[in-house]
Amino acid sequence: MGQLGFQEILVIFIIALLVFGPKKLPELGKSLGKGLREFKKATEDLKSNWEDHMRDIEEPLKDTKKDLEETGRELKQDFHPTPEPSNTSNNGLSPEGKDSAKESSTESKDSSGKSHHPEEPAVPKEK
Repeated sequence: MGQLGFQEILVIFIIALLVFGPKKLPELGKSLGKGLREFKKATEDLKSNWEDHMRDIEEPLKDTKKDLEETGRELKQDFHPTPEPSNTSNNGLSPEGKDSAKESSTESKDSSGKSHHPEEPAVPKEK
């Protein structure tokens, strides 16, 4: 259904004139105009109210998004630290990390190659 042309509007006007009469037609036109104005005003108020609420919601969401991105970057740096260029001889480990890696590898196995707890003495079992 497209828009109404001149002929369709003329037919509607003639039918309205016959049904309501010449005295009631101006009053109906006024009330129809008032109704359309009120409807337009109500829709504009609703639209502006909706936009205000959306704006109020968007600000905290932007702040939350920014906080989440910052937290993600911090977590990424914590779990995937960038190696320092001056300590390349340590295979990416800090001096403390290299020492602790050596200690854990030497303390966790005895001479037979079996693992044991570091506080337990490394005494071979008698046969």
